[in-house]
Amino acid sequence: MPFLDLTRQHRRLAHEIEAAISGVVRRGVFVIGPEVAAFEEEFARYVGARFAVGVGSGTEALHLALRACGVRPGDEVVTVSHTAVATVAAVELSGARPVLVDVDPATCTIDPALVERAISPRTKVVLPVHLYGTPADMSSVLSVAMRHGLRVVEDCAQAHGARYGGRRVGVLGDLGCFSFYPTKNLGALGDGGVITTDDPVLAEQARLLRQYGWRERYVSVVRGSNSRLDEIQAAVLRVKLRHLDAWNVRRRELAKRYVDALGGGTWVPAAPASAEPAYHLFVVRTDRRDELRDFLADQGISTLIHYPLPVHLQEAYRDLGYGPGTLPASEAAAGTVLSLPLYPEMTDEEAETVAGALARWSRA
Repeated sequence: MPFLDLTRQHRRLAHEIEAAISGVVRRGVFVIGPEVAAFEEEFARYVGARFAVGVGSGTEALHLALRACGVRPGDEVVTVSHTAVATVAAVELSGARPVLVDVDPATCTIDPALVERAISPRTKVVLPVHLYGTPADMSSVLSVAMRHGLRVVEDCAQAHGARYGGRRVGVLGDLGCFSFYPTKNLGALGDGGVITTDDPVLAEQARLLRQYGWRERYVSVVRGSNSRLDEIQAAVLRVKLRHLDAWNVRRRELAKRYVDALGGGTWVPAAPASAEPAYHLFVVRTDRRDELRDFLADQGISTLIHYPLPVHLQEAYRDLGYGPGTLPASEAAAGTVLSLPLYPEMTDEEAETVAGALARWSRA
């Protein structure tokens, strides 16, 4: 059983997607055209934001959002080590220094109490990650940020459609950043990303930064870059966005089957009481992770580890100054997490196979 099969989704939507792509080709407009504008409007409406700005990737969404917030070399951005490395790479692209804090062991998302301790006079932004599709404790994060006059940029790359306190992620902080990498809950046929915000000034800065600082063609008012969502990807995303809520409902149904099958020493990272996860990934934690992975593999069930090594222990980031033992909850998570197959196109029979294996493991 594959961990993920993207071909199933495409087969179901092939007619709609191919028609959307053909429309772009017929119009002959491929960059920053009507499909991007329409998708920005539709995605902003979906998350409940006033503005959305399409960009080239989720990493670039974070990078440009930080720059829109005024982050410059010498500034600091507080974020987590237990995340995809793209989060920290984006901070460094902005010129800032990543200040890494530990996660809450119960949720695997940023620990707001540790954010407060990490703030210095150079801190400019707090960057919580809604890991695995589970919203971080945003009430506490926002409270800390407000006390210190800091911006909050949400990393929503894994959380399309997730809610916190009844609102979708991406509108809780100053800016929200989404990835449309093909494996995401809302995935393109390549790279893509979007920045969401209610702030017209931040939205304008993001638009300038994504295309050379242009308000008018060939005239730069700020130093920008090239990070544009293309028309074909926007057209595909418009088709898929109409299905996102139904897909997330299916993800929650599958997650419930897995939760019902679990027990004993295997558990799922918790979510805040006011949160509705999007279940981009279904992650279990167990001290016998490698045994569980082998047990499932013997039954033909593929799994992955998100993530096997915290950023602070990776060779490329050793110069940040965090050694083994400095972020114990992140290090413990890396040694115990295991991601199980979960995507909307899974059949009931496949889900029962995984759930049955989990139940047998739990009883062993």
